[in-house]
Amino acid sequence: MKKITIAIDGFSSTGKSTVAKQLAKALGYVYVDSGAMYRAVALYAMQNGIISQGNFDVEKLVSDLESLRIHFKYNEDLGFAEMYLNGKNVEHEIRTLEVSQYVSQVAEISEVRRMLVLQQQQMGMEKGVVMDGRDIGTVVFPDAELKFFMTASAETRAKRRYKELLDRNENVSYEDVLKNVESRDLIDSTREDSPLMKAKDAIEIDNSNLSLEAQFEKLYALAQETIEKP
Repeated sequence: MKKITIAIDGFSSTGKSTVAKQLAKALGYVYVDSGAMYRAVALYAMQNGIISQGNFDVEKLVSDLESLRIHFKYNEDLGFAEMYLNGKNVEHEIRTLEVSQYVSQVAEISEVRRMLVLQQQQMGMEKGVVMDGRDIGTVVFPDAELKFFMTASAETRAKRRYKELLDRNENVSYEDVLKNVESRDLIDSTREDSPLMKAKDAIEIDNSNLSLEAQFEKLYALAQETIEKP
């Protein structure tokens, strides 16, 4: 059976990673969370005093990029690949609200995008990959056979993200999470380099009122249909 590339883009907290993991597992494909790569760079910037509230030393971050080692390592117990930064597992650290506050600013930097897009394209050269992010269908894999664009209301997404953070024992307020979601939407959609936008040939999925199961079944059926096309 032929293998295809599946690109899943959309706003933050639309469940892109969840459905991408489900699809990859069901199809026997490789899953790549491109957002985790940008989060890892943001975490590095935070840990090294490069970015903080009201401060961002872009030149320092760009000069440090060559020394950053970012890679995924599959965890058999969890059933998915975890993010490693300079040899350390940072899967938990990159998912905090604090990192979320800075990741869109870091992702605006063209040098960061160029480095990570190149890595992402190399990961997908053999096809049989499901990748989610902001510019997968428009920049990373413009020729992907199947593209999805995920959306939902800001309030719906904030509620989901808030619950997720509470489940991880993060001390956060819903108001702060909603503010973060809206701020990231604005930065992601208006940045000059590879702004978040729906590819012309992407299928839009509004999952505001879709269960995880219904969403997966919908995307899986479309994936099977695309794979089976002559």
